[in-house]
Amino acid sequence: MTRVLHTGDTHIGYQQYHSPERRADFLAAFEAVIDDAIEMDVDAVVHAGDLFHDRRPDLPDLMGTLSALRDLNAADIPFLAVVGNHESTRGGQWLDLFERLGLATRLGDDPVAVGSTAFYGLDHVPESRREDLDYDFTPSDDSAIDADPAHTVLVGHGLFTPFAHANWDTETVLEESTVDFDAVLLGDNHAPGIERVDDVWVTYCGSTERASASEKDERGYNVVGFDADQPGPEGVDIRSRSLSDVTRDFEFIPVELNPGDGADRVRERVGQHDLADAVVIVEITGDGEAVTPGGIESFALDRGALIARVTDRREIETESELSVSFADPDAAVDERIEELGLSEAAHDIDEAVRSPDIADANLRETVKSRLTEQIENDPAALAPPERDDDGSEAAAESDSESDDTAASDAVADVVDDDGDDAETETDDIAPADSTADKSDTDDGELSTMEDFL
Repeated sequence: MTRVLHTGDTHIGYQQYHSPERRADFLAAFEAVIDDAIEMDVDAVVHAGDLFHDRRPDLPDLMGTLSALRDLNAADIPFLAVVGNHESTRGGQWLDLFERLGLATRLGDDPVAVGSTAFYGLDHVPESRREDLDYDFTPSDDSAIDADPAHTVLVGHGLFTPFAHANWDTETVLEESTVDFDAVLLGDNHAPGIERVDDVWVTYCGSTERASASEKDERGYNVVGFDADQPGPEGVDIRSRSLSDVTRDFEFIPVELNPGDGADRVRERVGQHDLADAVVIVEITGDGEAVTPGGIESFALDRGALIARVTDRREIETESELSVSFADPDAAVDERIEELGLSEAAHDIDEAVRSPDIADANLRETVKSRLTEQIENDPAALAPPERDDDGSEAAAESDSESDDTAASDAVADVVDDDGDDAETETDDIAPADSTADKSDTDDGELSTMEDFL
């Protein structure tokens, strides 16, 4: 029996609600997963992408991750992983660096054997580039694997059918693949789930910490067993494990007000919960009097809550029954930014603008420095991602171009403010490729990072 721990969407470095404590929580959850893997003595840890929350993890998060991976390596447990959409860059990935340090293996087209099981990888691929994507994996008999594996597994990152919010067809992947898979271990959807597609097990492990107020279920990971004596999907056993003992408590408090009810009723309901060090999410519905969210949030904080957010849905319902929650504004902004289809450079600038670690007084110089670096070292990062040419994508392409144009104008104002010229030819620049093969990695860049660490 080969047993692996399947995790993903750890989002290390996410300073949710601009809280340093929440940022530490994401690293602590990853460390807890590694501790569990060592305690269970699994044969491998399989990470399905979004190890980090963004492309530029800060040093404390990076060093904490390296320490956890070293502990795993000391226990002789391999770390197999793919690259997710949050952490992908045009050049070398952090995962490539960890591989060069002997702490990880980046999964790809060639099989990686763990016991009697062969693992393949599929990094996140933007939706606009999937039509021409081929699923050309190397069969085990054409690889360096000594014996035919009893099981073959694909590890991927994306929103696959038949799960919620899907935009990637699992049946197409399985039908066009040059390898027959028994299981598909996925990341990107933060809700855990298991389905059968064409007799193949397809599962999400879920995230290890709540990255959004909408993630109410317990966080955790999967433990997947592969029976060497029972080849095929029937020999696959998938079990979910909870991290509720180590993750931050979230108190979700719904309050429905009757006519005449008001803030006192909301405080009464909030006071019925244990708020110590918890993230408190209050949602007000019904009728009743107007309630000031700030007063309720202060009430919760005075009773020991780490963070408190109040959403009064009565104030934002419209005739079209549109409901918007501001319980997690960071997640709402991230979702909108993702929809814009911005270039890698634009994402980098957005990250700088929203970073709580960059003072307003230093923002202009930081943006100028980063953009200058992109122009000199990676001008392709200034180009927006490619869009499909069919009519259904025309509107999205137009929106993306106008957004990038506006962003470019704003950036030009920043860069040229001191009188310097900054001209960049972008007509013939290729789009950033977040799925570059390891062979495209800039060895010099990685060597520099390796020397630094």
